Amino acid sequence: MNTFAPVVRSSVAAAVFEQILGRILDGSLDPGSALPSERALTLELGVTRQVVREALQRLDQLGLVEIRHGGGTRVLDYRDAAGLDLLPRLFRRADGSLDAEVVRSVMEMRQAVGADAAALCALRLADTAGLRRAVAEGAGRGHDLESVFWDLIVDGSQNICYRLSLNALRQAYAPAAALVADVLADEITAVRRYEDVIAAIEARDPERARAAAGELLGLGTAAITAFLEGR
Repeated sequence: MNTFAPVVRSSVAAAVFEQILGRILDGSLDPGSALPSERALTLELGVTRQVVREALQRLDQLGLVEIRHGGGTRVLDYRDAAGLDLLPRLFRRADGSLDAEVVRSVMEMRQAVGADAAALCALRLADTAGLRRAVAEGAGRGHDLESVFWDLIVDGSQNICYRLSLNALRQAYAPAAALVADVLADEITAVRRYEDVIAAIEARDPERARAAAGELLGLGTAAITAFLEGR
């Protein structure tokens, strides 16, 4: 195992957390492997045991390690143990480049969640005035329309899991938000397609709403895929 570098940043617990996190995500620390003991880490990193414990607890909360009291700390496979909170960490690689597989996965999930949420709105949303207003006021200001519209759709679905998923997806691509908005131009300016989603919801037709929302969001998924393949 490679040794850790002494920490010199002012927020030492965060620095320890980031250093171990980076080793887990880049594969330097294999799933199932044991981290050095707390005592060994304090010496190697040049920090106090309390700092090490705080960092390990954060890693444990993310599902990246398992702390076994009296039995050391074991690295977990984040694909099996972590949740959506980890997505923002995966969107970019350690060198700052976009991880194409993760970006594609985010867009596919965005499309699936949006389509299902629209279908639920057709069953549960009593008033589409907010959606109509979002389209009327957001036309020509694409990203504003996209953000407000899908907030209303997901909230209208009355599904807290979809709401939290949307939050996580947005946090994931926040560091590249300007690039994403540029690539999604065809989707976020397709005003007629937004109106198609609303019309299906007003008609109380879940499958039509699902299809309309899926087609709209599919424009963005296709654009991002083409962008990544063309890099």
